Amino acid sequence: MSFKKVFTKAAILVSCLICFNVFVLAPAMAASPVTKIGVMNVQKVLANSNIGKEIKTKIEDKMKDLRKGLKTDEDALVALQQEIEKKSSVWSKEIKAEKVRDLQKMQRELKAKTDDANFEMRQLQNKEFEPVFKKLDTIVSEYAKKNGYTLILDDMRSGVLYVDATINLSDVFVEELNKAM
Repeated sequence: MSFKKVFTKAAILVSCLICFNVFVLAPAMAASPVTKIGVMNVQKVLANSNIGKEIKTKIEDKMKDLRKGLKTDEDALVALQQEIEKKSSVWSKEIKAEKVRDLQKMQRELKAKTDDANFEMRQLQNKEFEPVFKKLDTIVSEYAKKNGYTLILDDMRSGVLYVDATINLSDVFVEELNKAM
C-alpha cells in the first residue's frame, strides 16, 4: 500500500471519529445530569453556630465542676506522697506499709473517679449534640435537594486532600443551623 492510500484511510478514520464525537458523544454528554459536589466541615459548622457555642459553654462548665472535685483528691494524693517521701525513713515497716497501701488505694479511687468523669463528659456530649446532628443532617439533605447537589462530603472525614473554596458550604450550613435552632 502506498503512503497516499494509508494517509487517506487515516484521514477518513480521524474524520469519522471527529464526527462521531461531535454528533453522538457531545449531545449525549450534554444531556447527562451534571454532578454537583459540595463539602462542609462539620466541626467548623458546630463551632461557629449559636447552638454549638452554647453546647461548648455548657460542656466546659461541667468540665470545670468535675475538675474541681478531682482537684481535692489529687491534692490529698500529692500530700500523702510527699509525706511518705519525707517521713518514710523514720517510720516503722508497718506504718510505712500502711501509708503505701493508703496511697495505692487513693490512686485507684482517683483513677476510678477520673474514668467516671470522662464517661460522664462523653455522655453529656452525646446527649447535647445528638439533636443537633439530626437537625444538621436534615438541613444538609434539604439544601442538597433544593440546590441540585449530588454529593456533599465532610471534608474532615472523607479523606479529601484539597477542596476549592467555592464548593465549601460550611458557612451556609452555619447560617441554616442558626435559623433552625
